[in-house]
Amino acid sequence: MIGRIRGILIEKTPPFVILETSAGVGYEIQVPMTTFYQLPEEGAETILSTHVSISENLHALYGFISVKDRSLFRELIKVNGVGPKLALAILSGMETDEFVLTVHDHNVDRLVKLPGVGKKTAERLLIEMTDKLKDWSVSAELIEQTERPAQSAGRSNDQTQEAISALVALGYKPQIASKAISKVATEGLKSEEIIRMALRQLAG
Repeated sequence: MIGRIRGILIEKTPPFVILETSAGVGYEIQVPMTTFYQLPEEGAETILSTHVSISENLHALYGFISVKDRSLFRELIKVNGVGPKLALAILSGMETDEFVLTVHDHNVDRLVKLPGVGKKTAERLLIEMTDKLKDWSVSAELIEQTERPAQSAGRSNDQTQEAISALVALGYKPQIASKAISKVATEGLKSEEIIRMALRQLAG
């Protein structure tokens, strides 16, 4: 199995990236947005920890900025009713440390705000993940959640549409994605920055 890929980041189209290795092979990899907005610019060398998912109709490669993120992904897909797509959406909606704290706090309300996570799924996650994550440590400081005031003037339509498409790909309904993006998109922001802010607002 492919557990790690180092290569040149040649394309970033959330939630997909393409890494080209020294052998000239370009790997298309799905990444959570928490990984996406930590990636360097195109053309830079990048290392991702990876997980290969093989089903009857699809072979997919998932990538993560850290081994800890990949470990959480692997624990999530073991939960009944949680496949790779939902696990990726969960990791896009909150950082690994945030998820661990959410489970430790048994915060159902926090989980149901994630795309594709209903109350029953949230409760199942808490039941099945509590024991698995009991020894997981978290950072001393979680990323401070802030909201940028919305400004409509000078908004980049291309960046906005790319951000909306990314949220839809993660499981949000188009109208919800569009509304969330419109509240945070401002002039000069890159699509990954817009996505990050929208995800935090949707989960807040």
